[in-house]
Amino acid sequence: MLNYIWAGLIILSLVFALVSDVGDLSKNRYRNGDPLPVLLHFEEGYRAGAVRQPVSVTIRSSDYSAFYGSDAADLNFDGMLIQASGGRQIQFADGESLPEPLATIRTETSKRDELLRGKLPSAISPGAVDVSTGVVFPRVQFVKMTAITRAAFDFAETAVTLALGLIGALALWMGLIKIAEESGMLNSIVRFTQPVIRRLFPEIPPDHPALGMIVLNLTANMLGLGNAATPLGLKAMEELQKLNPSEDTATNSMVMLLALNTASVQLVPPVLLVAIMGLAINQLMAAIIIVTALSAVVAITSALLLGRLKRYSKDDPMRINQTEAA
Repeated sequence: MLNYIWAGLIILSLVFALVSDVGDLSKNRYRNGDPLPVLLHFEEGYRAGAVRQPVSVTIRSSDYSAFYGSDAADLNFDGMLIQASGGRQIQFADGESLPEPLATIRTETSKRDELLRGKLPSAISPGAVDVSTGVVFPRVQFVKMTAITRAAFDFAETAVTLALGLIGALALWMGLIKIAEESGMLNSIVRFTQPVIRRLFPEIPPDHPALGMIVLNLTANMLGLGNAATPLGLKAMEELQKLNPSEDTATNSMVMLLALNTASVQLVPPVLLVAIMGLAINQLMAAIIIVTALSAVVAITSALLLGRLKRYSKDDPMRINQTEAA
């Protein structure tokens, strides 16, 4: 079901982006190919043979409003006139604050250095100090669709980075659990925790395999191994189902196990956070322990209280089975 929801959201975002981009094209929002009126000021006069020459660029508010249809105060920028065999180009200074849609034009046409550039289609007289001309910026189309595509690739790169960091931390803890299993430490943990586990799961017979799976599942959660805890939790549920006389109704033990997994009882920071934050996770240790303790108390209390309410207890498979046996 969740996959269908994600697919629907992706399709809606693409449709929204396409409609928005088509609207921008129909309104010619970015005035592709049209020269924006500007005033150029050369401190030492225009030099026709100079490859690079400093220049001040002024855009009057009336020209900007008439051209793009959006209000802005008079704009003044420092820039560089670059001349080559392909023509003349104005390069605006790095870090300039630009209004829309110039800011979008800069983002979409200069992803590496984030410099706004535009061509000068008209000639300039040698020695001129103040020149009234126009700047033609690179074409901008399908901004929203491009943004969605870029975000998809960016998040894919982030996912790979997190996965690589997660592998190392997960391998470490899985190795420690394997050592504990081979050394018999896990069996000791099961015997040590049985008094507590038996109180939470009174329906499970002593020495039943479900108890061991539950302890391993909770231990993996406490060690921050959410991925490792999942197969252990599924195995525990499989063992609990063997004690369940009903095929379509969960027992109190199943509900308690699910509540504890949902509460995510943890004493060690989650592996994912370790992979993301590194040693900075130490700053959150106290908060993690407090929150996980409160969530565990709420989960256990809710499962016990709701299990005793008549509305829910009347459907308890174990109780129904005992009544029928009597």
